Amino acid sequence: MTRHATITRRLALIGGAAAGLSFTGRLSAAELKTGESGVVAAVTSGSTLRLGDGLSVKLAGIAVPKRAEAFGREAREGLAGLVRGRPVQLSYGGDPRDRYDRALAQLHTMSPGGEPDLWVQAELVRLGLARVYSWPDEALDTDALYRIEREARAMGRGLWADPAYAVRSPDPDPLAQHVDSLQLVEGLITSVADVRGRTYLNFGADYKTDFTVTVAKSHKRRFKSFDLSALEGARVRVRGWVELINGPMIFANHPARIEVLN
Repeated sequence: MTRHATITRRLALIGGAAAGLSFTGRLSAAELKTGESGVVAAVTSGSTLRLGDGLSVKLAGIAVPKRAEAFGREAREGLAGLVRGRPVQLSYGGDPRDRYDRALAQLHTMSPGGEPDLWVQAELVRLGLARVYSWPDEALDTDALYRIEREARAMGRGLWADPAYAVRSPDPDPLAQHVDSLQLVEGLITSVADVRGRTYLNFGADYKTDFTVTVAKSHKRRFKSFDLSALEGARVRVRGWVELINGPMIFANHPARIEVLN
């Protein structure tokens, strides 16, 4: 099967799923503020769109494959199928604008009666066209999104059927091959160390070569209700950009990027 035929088939499956099922959950964060509304005039990527009045919108709380990446085209077409030409409502759980002056928002499509009916981020996650990726200082119902993501991953929907998006082991040698990319890594925290205010979650005995997750001192305020020292011996799934500092490392600047599995 050619790549074009494969993409066409995937989009047909996505369209059928979107027509048959929808996620109508509301964000539970009390801090969420109602923003602008309008009709979607154009979809520019799997996570960006433009309203009829010219406002550019970036979907917050998720990470979507880029156009050149596996499932990048499917993600864009999937978002277009959900929102293009439809009235939508923006909601803000954090900074309302990003550095490109795009609205950084949660998005709901609107029913004919003018009520929010489809949480677009959740639907993209459900279809396997996006991964959950919380943003610092953002109010977001990550518990709901993680439940949806786990189901999509278990069913092998969308990007979860592609090895490029597999959940990685903390084994440092294979993980080092994915430096400078967004990854999900699952494993056991063998020790927790605090060095000059910075917390290190170690996944091996040798911090110079093994995988580590680190929380900077400046980000500790976001972890007030999250006892990092108690994570020793816990199995977790962490998500973030892999960097090579001694061994592979992920900098966690938001507690929702660490899922405690046991």
